[in-house]
Amino acid sequence: MTKIVLISDVHFTRPGTDIIGLDPEQRLAMVLDDVRAHHADAEHIFFMGDLAHRGSREEYARLQHRLTDLPAPFTLMPGNHDRRAGFEAVFGHPFGPSVHDTPTHRIVCMDTLDEDAPDIHSGYVSDTQLAWALEQITETDLRSIVLTHHPLGAVGFDGMDGIALRNGAAVAQALRSTAQVDLVISGHVHRMISGSLQGLPIALVTSPCHQMPMALGPGSSALSVDEPGGYGVLLLSDAGPVLHDVRVGLNSAPPCEDDWSKTEDRDSLFPNQN
Repeated sequence: MTKIVLISDVHFTRPGTDIIGLDPEQRLAMVLDDVRAHHADAEHIFFMGDLAHRGSREEYARLQHRLTDLPAPFTLMPGNHDRRAGFEAVFGHPFGPSVHDTPTHRIVCMDTLDEDAPDIHSGYVSDTQLAWALEQITETDLRSIVLTHHPLGAVGFDGMDGIALRNGAAVAQALRSTAQVDLVISGHVHRMISGSLQGLPIALVTSPCHQMPMALGPGSSALSVDEPGGYGVLLLSDAGPVLHDVRVGLNSAPPCEDDWSKTEDRDSLFPNQN
């Protein structure tokens, strides 16, 4: 299997600035330490948008310093909190769509940032970019994984659903029509979610920093809760993709085995069946 690490919604801030009492730099450091300790064999790391909280040069410069000594090459994608000018001034290249091939899958990264969005935070995919993505998907015999910051449709949190991808239904229909996309993975919502949209399998990954509270229905898109940060580990093989949700700081105790779960003695395990 090919291992891919997915980190979304870093939200790096200026020094001394927190988010609901959390330090995004500290939380990202915990995630990266966990990646180094347990997934140093990853082929690639994708940072799936909202790299900076306000899109400033200072935030990107701090993030750039933190992204040294990673165990694998990485790709930086934009989210609604990012700004192209600040990013390019620090990293020396613009945001943009990209492609990464593995032995079994092509990973297509789409740029959903719309700096002119009427509601500030929703996303949009231009006709030109959608045509490019479809070309990348169909020109190869590899199956495809599509990465976006904004999810393509509603996930049940009214506030976040109001700032999803504005043309997500059309994008989902186009991707599904290729019959080559195994999974679309997004960030933005700060929760691990899975499902399907128009028959297209979708999944969302958590944030290293703050999470969306599990409060379905009405509510602000700015709602946040101090739950353990996390990231995704994507395993790719001929059989298809498998996405794991990794949480950091849940419990520092080492794993151990439960004797009753590992026994192969049926009579001992289920003594009342005879």
